[in-house]
Amino acid sequence: MTTMATPAARTAAPGRSEPEIRRHELANFLRSRRERITPEQVGLVRGRRRRTPGLRREEVAQLSAVGVTWYTWLEQARDIQVSPQVLDALARALLLDRSERSHLFSLAGAADPAPGTDCPHITPALRAMLRQLEPIPACVQNSRYDILAHNRTYGRLLCDMDAVAPEDRNVMLLAYTNEQWRSSVMDTAEVARYLTAKFRASMADHLAEPSWKDLLGRLEAASPEFRENWARHEVVGAGSRSKIFRNAWVGLLRVETTDLWLGPAAGPRLVSYAPRDEETRERLERLQELVRAAED
Repeated sequence: MTTMATPAARTAAPGRSEPEIRRHELANFLRSRRERITPEQVGLVRGRRRRTPGLRREEVAQLSAVGVTWYTWLEQARDIQVSPQVLDALARALLLDRSERSHLFSLAGAADPAPGTDCPHITPALRAMLRQLEPIPACVQNSRYDILAHNRTYGRLLCDMDAVAPEDRNVMLLAYTNEQWRSSVMDTAEVARYLTAKFRASMADHLAEPSWKDLLGRLEAASPEFRENWARHEVVGAGSRSKIFRNAWVGLLRVETTDLWLGPAAGPRLVSYAPRDEETRERLERLQELVRAAED
């Protein structure tokens, strides 16, 4: 009996050159991103006879203004040239967030012409909504816990977010490596363990993705506490949770978190922190005033 190797196994097959490995990683990455997007997310009609999970290849080609055959070759790991302009079009068509976009260009060995491009989910309307939620702190996170956008009160909820480099605005990194963030969290050790269990559950769908492995490597290198928690192999699902923070500017805050997904459950979500009592509401209003005063 002949056994066909999986795409991941073929990618890791011995004897492959680095360009071949990159082409197969790129093909697998594009396929995984294509399959997670629904037609409705990109303004297409689903139709009755759709068997493909997510988008079809021809739909991605249409959205990216490239040929169907050419895009098919790309997913087949053919040795073809891909320009930065085409990669940019693919990133937009596949609704890649900042980390995914960076990974796409890295696999293709190309320089990103717009490295600061925001996640396509972060529309002007969504930014306006984040602003309107103030003084309630709110942010948008992806499944990897990157903070893609936030309002002003969230920017001062646990640390001074403006002082954090964009590439380090990740809840897991902040929870283990940012001292201001850690000092703002009550029961730091318990919360870090809980976050690690959530991260492990979320990573189950992304085990082969370099961006996730890179983040895991950063955490393991930076924190013995993370390594200890990661070794527990604990998992927990998403859900609302009551939290108490010791805010550096206004004091104790008691909040209730709520997650609102902006698409599939594996995609970005809006996380809000509603006050649980009147004292917290007043303190969040004071925090909002402090932020406004700092901007003037």
